[in-house]
Amino acid sequence: MKLKNLRKKIQRIEKRLQEGPKKLAKLKEKLKAAEAAKALKAARKSAARTAAARPAAKPSSRVEKKSPAQKAEPKKPRARKAKRKLNLSPERRAQLAGAMKARWAAKRAADVGTPSVSGDDQHSAPESPQPPPESKQDGV
Repeated sequence: MKLKNLRKKIQRIEKRLQEGPKKLAKLKEKLKAAEAAKALKAARKSAARTAAARPAAKPSSRVEKKSPAQKAEPKKPRARKAKRKLNLSPERRAQLAGAMKARWAAKRAADVGTPSVSGDDQHSAPESPQPPPESKQDGV
């Protein structure tokens, strides 16, 4: 190796060693600042939570117990994802349609065999009125 190249390499290494401590100190300062900012943010969040919880914890003159289901806010309905149109050949479309019709027919047949018990009388089939039980006369 030539002397000139050796000198250049030595200079680069010395320069890197001198810059190293500066860089390290700079990075440590950034780390401390980031940690302080994170702690400050956490303290703000904690204070906000306690402030929000205080009015709820204060007992009112009329205390009503609510079930947990009532306390939770109802979820907002999300927009439905648009259905992707399938690129089907007419033969495949007819095959799928036949399979679906067969499935629906089987489902209808199963429903006829076991009538569903529904609390909502509006959608259930009207029941035929049963004749009143015949009373037996005494001695006959």
